[in-house]
Amino acid sequence: MSAGEHDEERWLVIDGRRWRRTDPAIPEELAAALRSHLGRGRSGVRSAKRAGDEEAIAAARRRVGLAKHGLGERGPYWWERPEPERVADARAALRDLDALPDPDPLRDD
Repeated sequence: MSAGEHDEERWLVIDGRRWRRTDPAIPEELAAALRSHLGRGRSGVRSAKRAGDEEAIAAARRRVGLAKHGLGERGPYWWERPEPERVADARAALRDLDALPDPDPLRDD
């Protein structure tokens, strides 16, 4: 199979912009936990921007970045790396994310 034949497995195109897809090797439970952190990070960025809180913006962007790296959507291309290494990196990203202070202490998980 040529690289072009893999494009739709690797990339999502929205409004002409190409976004890297989540690594399909990541177990769903792990991917769901990473997506939860991603959503909280994105929400935190919006809230912090409204409040004009630069420190909170930076913290929320860090959460987004860690989650996207864990999902394989940033960093080295997941399809160029061994699967066990990718899953281990996703687990490490989740551990790092879980260790961050909760951006919304009133949230009820």
